[in-house]
Amino acid sequence: MIKPWIFEFMQAPNLDGRNVDRDQAFTVFDQAFELWLEAERLGFDGIFFSEHHFGLSYSPSPNLLIAALARRTTHLRLGTMGMVVPFYAPWRIIEELAMLDHLTGGRLEIGFAAGVPQELARIGLGMEEARERFNESLEILDAALANPVINHRGKYWTFENLTLMPNVFLQAPPPKWTTVVSPGSAGKSAQRRSKICTGFESVARITEIFDAYRNEAARLDHPAGPDQLAIRRNVSISRDEAKARETARAEKAATLKVVAGDPRVAASTSSLLDAPRGGAGFSLHDDDYIAGTPAQVTEQIIEQCRRCGAGHFLAMLGRGVSASRRESFAMFGEEVIPQLRRAQID
Repeated sequence: MIKPWIFEFMQAPNLDGRNVDRDQAFTVFDQAFELWLEAERLGFDGIFFSEHHFGLSYSPSPNLLIAALARRTTHLRLGTMGMVVPFYAPWRIIEELAMLDHLTGGRLEIGFAAGVPQELARIGLGMEEARERFNESLEILDAALANPVINHRGKYWTFENLTLMPNVFLQAPPPKWTTVVSPGSAGKSAQRRSKICTGFESVARITEIFDAYRNEAARLDHPAGPDQLAIRRNVSISRDEAKARETARAEKAATLKVVAGDPRVAASTSSLLDAPRGGAGFSLHDDDYIAGTPAQVTEQIIEQCRRCGAGHFLAMLGRGVSASRRESFAMFGEEVIPQLRRAQID
């Protein structure tokens, strides 16, 4: 079975936050909530929100969206892929996640990321320091998920017998995810018993990343089946194949605008999105853009998931709120999801 998710970017129309249409800004959340509530009816497993800042999207605080949506849904799992850890104190993150686990009734998924270099740079935070803060925070966060009273001595944080409130998760603990684009970070995630999600790259490259995860997990005797692995893809779906492919081309152009100036973007690389290192990055590949009729989209998703062994598929079904996006949700839910749930993944 392939579990279907929505990956929600909530891209701002002009990408820089300037000259915002106030009427549009006032209605975007109401319209988006209607769409997300429909996603529950259509059978999606859940929604992963992204976190971006400084005018890039309408989702600078996705945990607020999770808290609000949790009270209007019953079975959608909700998470962020992922929280930009260097922007926060780690104890603040874990206390907020504990609250969300209760507010969602135990439907929370936890995802961590180090952030986008351009956004980090806006507040004077370099990639190397972001990586250091991210890695040290993960030590604290992993400890806090296992124990409500924690001790730590490191470069950025030091504390003894720190009690975190609320100190009880409904889940024990919630599933945790890390966004990765390299074998190295995949192996580290396996050591932390974190599930992993990746995108952008070719299926061949993703298989290499997942193999590193599987190999390290096997060494440690940790689970590493399809349920620990996810791929995120842009999906353009239409009754008209040509229209879907044209939409996919527009989506790729939009992605290029989002990552413009990102020093990690390269033709070929082995760095990591969750802990970026200077001078390296990730590549954009045509495999990231799935397009066609419902039957064609289904075939491409199943083929990609089978090749790399992913048991979760995060669909980025457009970026705004429009009639065409609602139609895409409906087609995906009614015609693609039933086939994904019947698919066998080794």
